[in-house]
Amino acid sequence: MTADRTYPDRPFLAASAAIIHDGKVLIVRRGRPPAQGIYTLPGGVVEAGETLMEAAAREVLEETSLVIEPVALAGHREAIARDADGRVRRHFVIMCFASRYISGTPVANEEISEALWLDPATLDNLPTTEGLAEIVASAVALLRV
Repeated sequence: MTADRTYPDRPFLAASAAIIHDGKVLIVRRGRPPAQGIYTLPGGVVEAGETLMEAAAREVLEETSLVIEPVALAGHREAIARDADGRVRRHFVIMCFASRYISGTPVANEEISEALWLDPATLDNLPTTEGLAEIVASAVALLRV
């Protein structure tokens, strides 16, 4: 995370993907702070001129080497972290998309230390970002249509 995203004067818009393939969801473990060691969905900040779905697909490709098809919004989350004085250290609004796997094999890198295809029912046994299981359940329901 770059320094300009710390102590921001506005929230940052981000996109992530709940990628469902053969009944499993791709979960990644963050490889560096601020969420190092936490399991979450791949994603990142939306760039100027990019749609939310384009951002989700690009971030997944950059982080995991997977090609995906974002299909529908599965939900959103806000990640707000404050310092000891109560000042906002980080603030992200994350739009999470139900997505289909197209191709590729997940590859770990400096951003993610692990990528796992898991049964959505097993997410409660992991240290995850807040609301992850609910977003995944929404994505599974959307993609069954």
